[in-house]
Amino acid sequence: MVTFKLLIAVSTIKNWHMLQIDIDNAFLNGDLLEEVYMKLPPGLTLPPSISADSNPVCKLHKSIYGLRQSSRQWYKNLSDALLQEGFHQSQADYTLFTRGSEDQFIALLVYVDDIVLTGPNLDVLHQVQSSLYQKFKLKTLGPLRYFLGFEIARSKDGLFLSQRKYTIQLLEDTGYVGCKPAKTAMDPRTKLDDQQGDLLTNPSAYRQIIGKLLYLTLSRPDITFAVNCLSQFMSNPRSPHLQALNHLLRYLKGNLGQGLLYSPTSSLHLRGFSDSDWASCPVTRRSTTGFCIFIGDYLISWKTKKQPTISKSSAEAEYRALAATTSEITWIQYLFKDLHIPQPTPAFIYCDNQSAIHIANNPTFHERTKHIELDCHFIRDKINNSTIRLIPVPNNLQLADTFTKPLPSTTLSSHIVKMSVYDLYNQP
Repeated sequence: MVTFKLLIAVSTIKNWHMLQIDIDNAFLNGDLLEEVYMKLPPGLTLPPSISADSNPVCKLHKSIYGLRQSSRQWYKNLSDALLQEGFHQSQADYTLFTRGSEDQFIALLVYVDDIVLTGPNLDVLHQVQSSLYQKFKLKTLGPLRYFLGFEIARSKDGLFLSQRKYTIQLLEDTGYVGCKPAKTAMDPRTKLDDQQGDLLTNPSAYRQIIGKLLYLTLSRPDITFAVNCLSQFMSNPRSPHLQALNHLLRYLKGNLGQGLLYSPTSSLHLRGFSDSDWASCPVTRRSTTGFCIFIGDYLISWKTKKQPTISKSSAEAEYRALAATTSEITWIQYLFKDLHIPQPTPAFIYCDNQSAIHIANNPTFHERTKHIELDCHFIRDKINNSTIRLIPVPNNLQLADTFTKPLPSTTLSSHIVKMSVYDLYNQP
């Protein structure tokens, strides 16, 4: 999904065309490389020469739906066809294929049987569609408007990505369409643990809603921390967790169409915000990492994640968050190379902890950091070869705070506006 949002942002900035293709019965195109047998399907009439008592079976020549190999064999057939057409498969994301350069450049992104094509030359995109039509049965859906639950609205002023229909359906399923809206995704005074409150009598309903909310976070950075926090109690949810979940659903009611805005006037410079909340988990005392990555002023990647080990200090927790942010930016830089986007300047990472910045820049801090895993220190190499640059930022301007703790409504609103997150359906 990060690759998808990156491709949308780049296409908007460069004013590329975007088309969508849907493959009919994709899994039936897979070729089996081993012998697979199945029981006779219900309703099949056997010829008189075959006795039902002999327990006959069917030998498959092609893959079918329900077979474990089907998705892999379909993807192998599709990737082989694309490689024959001259495409190169990205090593950073195997679902991304590219071909050509400049006016003839094409980027193709695959998600099972849904394909997105983008490039500056519309005729070249139609040629690729025709070539794939010769090999697979497909539907050409025209300009990209609806993809995997994402609604895409595009005009000369930019592109808007949202999951409004998905959000409305979620509220209808939970009975919260007519509820009173809340101003925040989670009450800043809320501290959840695994001991307080009564166990829920029907935890499956809680788990189903959390599963749907996890998919909604792909376009809603404002609810990412709340959903991450609530998902940690899915094994044994209690009444306070359900109350916090109900509060989150009320927040969604207040901004159903909130989504990401991308403008063609943006630059292609990478920058990120990195933050952590030290020992924030009351159960494990582990810290929470939060980061968000921008192309110019527009958001493409974000994450909230509990750190795998306990940090001895806030500086160590911030340093681990910097390492995670650097990993994400490094991966996006690889995608930039596949998309033929030059990177003449280092990517900026904004951090509000001076100690963490000093540790990353100064290897003489060894005595204080020798217990930190070596894989966290690769950030120093990125600084030395000018791939990234660390920049201090005041606490009140740290956008990654949104992904490490629940914020008051005024602070949350200020941060998400700076992330170019808007509700175009609820503008005054």
